[in-house]
Parts: sequence; structure tokens; C-alpha cells
Amino acid sequence: MNDSPDGLPIAGGPTIPSAELVFSYGRSPGPGGQHVNKSNTRAQLRFDAMGSPTLTDEQRRRLRQRLASRLTAEGHVILHSSFSRSQTRNRQDCLRRLAKMLAEALRPPPPSRRRTHPGRAAIARRLDGKTRHAKKKGLRKRPPLD
Repeated sequence: MNDSPDGLPIAGGPTIPSAELVFSYGRSPGPGGQHVNKSNTRAQLRFDAMGSPTLTDEQRRRLRQRLASRLTAEGHVILHSSFSRSQTRNRQDCLRRLAKMLAEALRPPPPSRRRTHPGRAAIARRLDGKTRHAKKKGLRKRPPLD
């Protein structure tokens, strides 16, 4: 995913301007020798979801509801990536993950099922089947003693 200057497009939603995405970099944890000790390749992305002017009130409500465990007390989404040794690739990984997370959270809920009633023919077939089943069971009874 390209880090375009105009922003981060969200599938089925708005485009988040680059100015709202705050990156910081630090040292990656784990093994890596001399390189990891002197380069800041770990990317941290911070997005103020609750204060973003790009999102509507309805979108903010959805994010608050669906990403409750991912939001800080201030309403920020924070993502870290130290997947790669490259700062650029870690930055792109953060952007890709944020776009996917927001797209899933902002997706509108599916329409609820409309309640319907069975038609006359369906009711007649059901009752006819019940009658035939009852007659079949009735034929298994012992005949009456006259």
C-alpha cells in the first residue's frame, strides 16, 4: 500500500488525510545484531479516531462500539509494526492494518430479516402432509373388537 500524500483510503468509507496519521519510530525488539541496536525501524501509528473531522458522528459511534478494546482512553488507535527490518515496510504495514481495521469496523450492519408469513398453498401442503402422516399412523393401530 502506498503512503500517498493525500491520505489513506478506507474501503467503503472516507479517505483519512495524512495529517491525521501520526508516526513515530523506535528500536525493534528481539535479535538482530548491530543493525537493530542503532536503527529505529519499529513504526508506531497513532490515529485520533474520536477527534477526526473526517469521520461522521455515526462512523465515530461505530468505531467506539466495534473497536472498544483497541481505543485508548483519549479515543486513539495505536498500531505497532516491527515485522520488517525496513522502516518504510513497517510504516506501510501499519497503514495496511489500519485501513483493514477501519474498513471492517465502519461496514454498516447487514439488513435485518423481514418477517414473512407462509402462503396459503404452503399452509395447505403442511396440513395435508400432517393428515397423511396421521392416517398412516392410524392404520398401525389394532382394529377395534366388535
